[in-house]
Amino acid sequence: MNSAASEPALIGIDWGTSSLRAFLIGAQGEVLDKVSSAEGIMHVKDGDFEAVFRKLIAVWGANAKVPVLASGMITSRNGWVETPYAQVPLGAGDLARALVPHPTSCGMDLRFITGVTTDHAAGPDVMRGEETQIIGAQALGMSDGTFVMPGTHSKWIRVADDRIEDYATYMTGEIFAALKGHTILGTLIEDGPYDAEGFSRGVAAGLDKGSSLLHDLFHVRTLPLMGRMESRSVADFLSGLLIGAEVKAAQDRGDATAAVTIIGRSDLADRYETALTAAGLHSTRAPDDIVASGHFLIAQAAGLIS
Repeated sequence: MNSAASEPALIGIDWGTSSLRAFLIGAQGEVLDKVSSAEGIMHVKDGDFEAVFRKLIAVWGANAKVPVLASGMITSRNGWVETPYAQVPLGAGDLARALVPHPTSCGMDLRFITGVTTDHAAGPDVMRGEETQIIGAQALGMSDGTFVMPGTHSKWIRVADDRIEDYATYMTGEIFAALKGHTILGTLIEDGPYDAEGFSRGVAAGLDKGSSLLHDLFHVRTLPLMGRMESRSVADFLSGLLIGAEVKAAQDRGDATAAVTIIGRSDLADRYETALTAAGLHSTRAPDDIVASGHFLIAQAAGLIS
């Protein structure tokens, strides 16, 4: 465990679909220690989430009396406990009041952070876990602005006065995987190292005012077929095309402002930074452990820690 000035006050768990992370958090909100596992909700044998929970935090057994907050897909229909969705706009206090307690056989004081929903003209939108990361941004003085969270289902989130005002989901990552692995577009894709030129070419196509994604996608096949693109560039062209179209859609919707904060892993965040720059937008990065700050602020608002 890392040395720190304060004693442990909270355990925060970010439990997603494919992996989970747990943080031992001090009285000032600092991360004292952290552990991770590949046992996301889709990889838990026989749905025994409590067994994974006990194993995950066993290293912190001496801190069994501190409260535990868990966020992410662990509260979904496929998770440990399905919780209701809280409605935007909301902040840390609203999420604190919506915490769902859950008894554990090991006696830990566990509470789940519920998901968040919003309604648009075309239908509802939902998220689980991202709201905690956004709340955590407040600890870094990020109480207003636009956040993008790249991933299988990317989120564009608008925040004002420490509250999530609205957001939209883009299925960019999942569409990329499906097109690459299960359509004719993937037949001419050659795996290889990242091709920056191919990615930038795709971004430009996705951002173009005259673009039409359903038409432009066919170029993923025709450009290499007609010898106008190397096979090694095709995957990154497809990635750039989809991310560029996502950024353009976010701009059209009013989600992409002049400055955007990126929350996500470095390789995918790099791609979004490139695409945002190409769109004339400035971007900054949030730290990887921002979710732990969210756990701390929500626990503090709930009166679980002073």
